[in-house]
Amino acid sequence: MATNPPANLALDGGDPRKSSFQVGDGISGIASIEYTKNREVSFEEYMYHAAITRAQEKEANARYIAARGPQTFKSVIKGRFSKGHMEQDAYAEVVGSISRETDEKGHGNDAALQVTGNSSTESYGVTEAQRKTANRALRTASWGTVFYLITTDILGPTGAPWAFAQLGYGPGVALYTVFGAMSYYSGWILWKVFCGLDSDRYPIRGYGDFFFRMFGSWARHFVNLAQALQLLLTVSVIILSNGQSISQISRGSSGESLGICFVACMIIFMAAGFILGQIRTLQRLGWLANLSVWLTVTLVLLCMVSVIYGPNYAAVEASFGLSPGMPIRTYAGTPPPGMATGGVGFVGSLNGLNVAVYAYGGALLFAALLAEMRHPLDFWKSLIVAEIFIYGMYLFFGIFMYSYQGQYTYNPSVQGIAAYGMQTAGNILSLVSNLIAAVLYSNIGLKVVYIEVFHNLLGFPELTTRAGKLWWAALIPLYWAIAFVIAAAVPQFSYIVGLVGALFILSFTYTFPAWLAVGYWIKKDAMIEGEERFDPAAGTYNYVDHGWKRWRRGFMRKPFFNAFNIFYFLGALVTCALGCYSSIESLRQAFQSNIATSLSCTPPL
Repeated sequence: MATNPPANLALDGGDPRKSSFQVGDGISGIASIEYTKNREVSFEEYMYHAAITRAQEKEANARYIAARGPQTFKSVIKGRFSKGHMEQDAYAEVVGSISRETDEKGHGNDAALQVTGNSSTESYGVTEAQRKTANRALRTASWGTVFYLITTDILGPTGAPWAFAQLGYGPGVALYTVFGAMSYYSGWILWKVFCGLDSDRYPIRGYGDFFFRMFGSWARHFVNLAQALQLLLTVSVIILSNGQSISQISRGSSGESLGICFVACMIIFMAAGFILGQIRTLQRLGWLANLSVWLTVTLVLLCMVSVIYGPNYAAVEASFGLSPGMPIRTYAGTPPPGMATGGVGFVGSLNGLNVAVYAYGGALLFAALLAEMRHPLDFWKSLIVAEIFIYGMYLFFGIFMYSYQGQYTYNPSVQGIAAYGMQTAGNILSLVSNLIAAVLYSNIGLKVVYIEVFHNLLGFPELTTRAGKLWWAALIPLYWAIAFVIAAAVPQFSYIVGLVGALFILSFTYTFPAWLAVGYWIKKDAMIEGEERFDPAAGTYNYVDHGWKRWRRGFMRKPFFNAFNIFYFLGALVTCALGCYSSIESLRQAFQSNIATSLSCTPPL
């Protein structure tokens, strides 16, 4: 998972994820607005309207391509340097023309668009046709654009060399291959579920919406709170990483002095978060996502060039206690004791596995990316091309750096650069991109916590009100302070990254999609075509049966596929448990050996 600015910012006009958390000017509701308030919307109704929307999107996309021409590699590259307003306006015009044609034909009020009390009549001051046109006009991203966004979001190769140093060449390649394939499969699941449940009437805007529609409010609350905790820990990881960067810069080229107190380095970064975190809505930051890709590429090239100076022995000794002076060694299989910094044997391999898991994290944002596509059915193209590119980058960079630095490979690799000048340049590049990333993660994380806990449970005012804005201003410093305490208490970057990866990123990328797949396909295949149907006028679905019999029928329609998804879910849970065990055990050993110190002026590298 990249620690540079999230990919969604590349969509022109601001942070599209605000739609996951905003109603009106944006900050008062996590779930998509359900326009039918007088009854519960069924799974089958979601699917009914999704089928209509997909058909209409297909027509709109075909007209748009006919008018603008098909997308080519040249247009994908050229599109990265355009503002996007012309594309948005052109597509909005196509959508508007289709809506006008529909109304002229008298279809605007037909049964296909009616729900009790909400056909073409106004809902919240907006007519059905207006809402449909507005929703479609916001979906302008092509599959080429989304390929770029997925790459921006996921690509973060600076931990790959350290993972190879714990695993060896063979297991490293195997694990990056397996997790890469599984992350694609998880993305495929989210894509299929999105296409099956998202519609103009009931749009999916965030990850929690998947689980609300499948399992109810409790599942959405659980997923959203897990997401909020993950984002808090991610901010902690970024504070720790950039505290290390500031500490390295402050020590000078000799590296003999301690420089600025390490805790003070993290406080400096936290203070910057206090200030920038006051931004509640993030507008006109699309160019930062474009910049972040080039910053990542520059960092990779910088690290590769730096191998001529040798490893940063001092950082490895300070962080892991591995003494310098040994010949640099690489291994085809798991390195023997004393030749890897992530622990001995099984625990060390699991720590390397955790970093590999962290590398493919990004599925959390797929719902927001899909919500911005004009033709979500093309998402598979974006996903497979992005995954192949990311996989190739991880393998090449990881193997290259491990081949030169061996057991002295450091995580993140930019802080393993021995030459002070190049190290400082890399740290500055990291500081710029990571500060923006931390602000964005804290922005979204606090919104989830505020809405789920403070607003819904404790009755705090909405963030759109003056009182809500004051609470936001007061809670942002508290949020960053909590993240700082977590970061300062565990100054061992690789192990805390592994814990976050095992507990949360693995769950959002592998465990939760598998859980979603089991529920979605069983419920979908339990429907009996011809005997059961949705009545749009009444808003009801005539079920033939309920309960265990229905679930059994749904499972047996695709028994091997559903069994695989259950196996995938259980396997992800086991991997999560093993990853948490290895990270916690390594942290415990680090504290016992005094390698890691809590709230100390002595830097951990």
